[in-house]
Amino acid sequence: METLDAIGRWLNKQHVLTYCVGSNGDLWCANAFYLFDEQRIAFYLLSETHTRHGELIGKQANVAGTVNGQPKTVALIRGVQFRGEITLIDDETEAATLRSRYCKRFPVARVMKAPVWEIRLDEIKMTDNTLGFGKKLHWLRDETKLGE
Repeated sequence: METLDAIGRWLNKQHVLTYCVGSNGDLWCANAFYLFDEQRIAFYLLSETHTRHGELIGKQANVAGTVNGQPKTVALIRGVQFRGEITLIDDETEAATLRSRYCKRFPVARVMKAPVWEIRLDEIKMTDNTLGFGKKLHWLRDETKLGE
């Protein structure tokens, strides 16, 4: 749990992720502002269903992506790679609650009508050079500790 806490603290200081989805031999990436939920171990974002990535996802799809800062020196590099499942939130009550939390973090999103999506994280790998060059922190949903 200590590893997940460290990853979560860092993720809550960031705000943009890149996620990639594929279907029928097509593959596409997108960037989005995100809300990280430490209890569900999930990202929440807003995106239209008619976008290229939205059409590839449909209602649900496997997803992989990254979150990274922009340090000017290698010693300060920190970043996360993740994989999981992205799902369109259909339940109106749940979507409204999540949208409210999202808009609290990103007030400009109040004007967006895009639906809410959840990326349920199944695996996270964080590189944190501030802990030593090439230091990796791993987390799996089944809570198996991989440590390096």
